[in-house]
Amino acid sequence: MNSVVIAKFGGSAIGVDGISIPIIIQRINSLSKDAKVVAVFSAPLTVVEGKPTSLTDVALELGKRAEEGKTSDLIILRKTYEKILELVSSEFQDKCRMIIDDDLDKVRIELEKAMEKKEFSDETRSKTLAYSGEILMSYVMDYILKSQGIKSEAVKLENWPIITDSNIESTNFIASESNKRVEHLEKLLEQNQVITIGGFIGRTADGIITTFERGGSDRTAADLGILLHKKFDVKIDLEKDSSVVSADPRIVKEGLTEVHSISYNEARLAGMFGMNILDPVAIKEILENGASLPIVITDMRNPEKTTTVERKITNRDGHPIKIITGKKNCAILRIEDEFVHKLLESLENKKRYSEFVILSPFSKDGIKFSRILFLDGDYVKRNEKYVLGFDPLATITYNRGVITLIGDEMWRVQQIVSKTSAKIGESGLNILNIDAQEETSRIIVVVEDSGNNIEKASVQFMKNALISNSFRHNYLNYQNWINPYERSRKDLDEWKISSIQECKSTCPYSCLALFYCCL
Repeated sequence: MNSVVIAKFGGSAIGVDGISIPIIIQRINSLSKDAKVVAVFSAPLTVVEGKPTSLTDVALELGKRAEEGKTSDLIILRKTYEKILELVSSEFQDKCRMIIDDDLDKVRIELEKAMEKKEFSDETRSKTLAYSGEILMSYVMDYILKSQGIKSEAVKLENWPIITDSNIESTNFIASESNKRVEHLEKLLEQNQVITIGGFIGRTADGIITTFERGGSDRTAADLGILLHKKFDVKIDLEKDSSVVSADPRIVKEGLTEVHSISYNEARLAGMFGMNILDPVAIKEILENGASLPIVITDMRNPEKTTTVERKITNRDGHPIKIITGKKNCAILRIEDEFVHKLLESLENKKRYSEFVILSPFSKDGIKFSRILFLDGDYVKRNEKYVLGFDPLATITYNRGVITLIGDEMWRVQQIVSKTSAKIGESGLNILNIDAQEETSRIIVVVEDSGNNIEKASVQFMKNALISNSFRHNYLNYQNWINPYERSRKDLDEWKISSIQECKSTCPYSCLALFYCCL
């Protein structure tokens, strides 16, 4: 089998006005030495009111203005692409400029339609986003790569391989239909070293342009992997600002450690609970289609720093708690148990929505209730009438924050839940709910989403929950020592006591998962 690397470059990887494109070229050159490359691109960034902003957000704002009957100049979009155009050689500049002009003219037409209809939705919205962002960026990147002497080609919309359902603004990949359209992509791979394609975008079987949810370029990379993995040896490489670390760097600034490997499940949970590793739906789609694709998260500027994401981790080296995440703006639905099944079925089949977690049930006055933690409070607010329609006595509580401890091996740690409760209590925060199930991969701690509660609790866990060097040394020694041999109970007890003493004497914290809890 020939090797194919599907390399995804998000907006932050591309940078403001494409400032990081020279690094992207270096990475593509490196990856293409040993494999064909399918490069998936998100929309680039610009600067709005002094802050880096995706052109997707800019286009959405332009659409909002059009919906209100206001005209908008496309100069902010054009300036970004004019700057990126400077990276195209004189041989290809005129052709590339024509494509930029043509796609931005399509954006103008769609915005005029929105202003006329007083509505920015469905295909008007999806075309605006595609032609101002991912599609246009993939075309421009093709010419930049050609300018570097790289044999490349862009996937055009008329030959789009990602076929989706008809949910235009929040679409879903249909593998069976997409497999019928993959032949053109395979031919492009045979004829070129690098293929460029826009992320986030799909098409229905009838040719209507659709979009995934935000963050959908990860799903594009996963879907391409699903389509190609039977004919090629496929690896997915998500190029980012850093590899995976032990907590969300947007919340915890200090004391972070590198995480070298995580399972699909750990990555999915971390993504669900707010950490920018990869879209959890991408993992879901890979599993649903029976694939097992190696995924690598690469620090684009330091490519030797990587995190491998595998279906199942066979090496248990390291602490059982892999990652700590903090998620704001959550909501909890309390609903009678007899009504919850219809709601869940409707969310899955009608809304195709999965950003929620079912918490432990409870009983009150002899009535059994289910609790659903929605990880996007704004989604619940937009669909409140729909959600409450399944049970008129159901209640929704907003302004909830969640701290989550993630690790497939956490179930080995005795008393982990009680220790979690104790440690967060030391930070002075009031725990509203704590949820962990048998052989759990995650412990959910619910607190009020106010002030810096999430940051405060996450930092407290980082200080106390993550592993000390002494613990790591002893834990690994234990794993390596006990597994190959049958040891006597006396030998184990003596070794255990000496290790506890070493942990206690060298560890600066009272570790949440103190060594003896893992034995």
